[in-house]
Amino acid sequence: MLSKGVGLFPTEPVGAMRDYVHLAESLGYDNVWIGDSQNIWRESSTVLGAAAVGTERIVFGTGVTNAVTRHPSVLASSWATLAEYTGNRVVLGIGTGDSSLRTMGLTPQKLAELEASIAELRELFARNTVTEPESGAGYHLNYLSEPARIPVYIAASAPKILKLSGRIADGVIVLVGTAPEFIEGALRTIEEGAKESGRTLEDLRIVLWTPTAIDTDRTRARDLVRAHVSRVCIRPLPAPIDPDLEAAVNRIRESYDYYHHMDTEAAHADLVPDELVDLFALAGTPEECLKRLRDIESLGVDQVSIVPFVRPGESRAGTIRTFAGLVDQL
Repeated sequence: MLSKGVGLFPTEPVGAMRDYVHLAESLGYDNVWIGDSQNIWRESSTVLGAAAVGTERIVFGTGVTNAVTRHPSVLASSWATLAEYTGNRVVLGIGTGDSSLRTMGLTPQKLAELEASIAELRELFARNTVTEPESGAGYHLNYLSEPARIPVYIAASAPKILKLSGRIADGVIVLVGTAPEFIEGALRTIEEGAKESGRTLEDLRIVLWTPTAIDTDRTRARDLVRAHVSRVCIRPLPAPIDPDLEAAVNRIRESYDYYHHMDTEAAHADLVPDELVDLFALAGTPEECLKRLRDIESLGVDQVSIVPFVRPGESRAGTIRTFAGLVDQL
């Protein structure tokens, strides 16, 4: 059965974010993923801690963090603490770094650096000592009385990081769109990586991350997700697309502004044609979205995690409720 998750960027005060999380738990959501981009959103670790208070079942993750703005010692300690508080209801979602780095003119990690960071985190969770590369000093989490059991999921879209995810991750947050051919291509690449470590897709959990807007007015729904679609499609694409759409993607790449990352009113959103929305989002009427979910369910994805988009000032609660109802119809 397809599980449901929700990705929440902290664009609203902590109290509102906490309310969304508690609503999601009441509706049977399995995971909540909190965005981490310190220059454009509120502090993710504060949101995670506050939202966890009073919950009993939902699993908390980042969608996603990185090991550059968050030193591995800080990441390991914050997640071990959250795991202790929630009874291990945590998943560390990590990537190479995106808007959290690019808004400061910094470059995301190389894949080898990401792999090394994940290895360090796992050593720290296991109560082992790791070496700080600049100082050469060893350090560990001194307060842990037993190993912290924290799964690590990698956010991936391009082929190389999809393959790396298959090889080393506990799960993959897949950001390749909602078109079946894109998802199938991503799963094949993940499986190639899994084979390198003696595993199969059955050994990993696959989370499909998708911008989402559900409305009886399909045009309004599509308009709301264009900004996120622009971010998805400027990454290396998982499959060939029409040359006209490739030209549109190139125009988006040239104009993307990271300080308007996921902003529904960003100028680069106007460059996204409907054809790209159909490939990279879950957007349209409830009936259209249900049909796409049924297509996705047949592909072997474990979870669809929506990133709900609404007009500025509107609540995301309606989308969270509507999506839960659609999944219940599958």
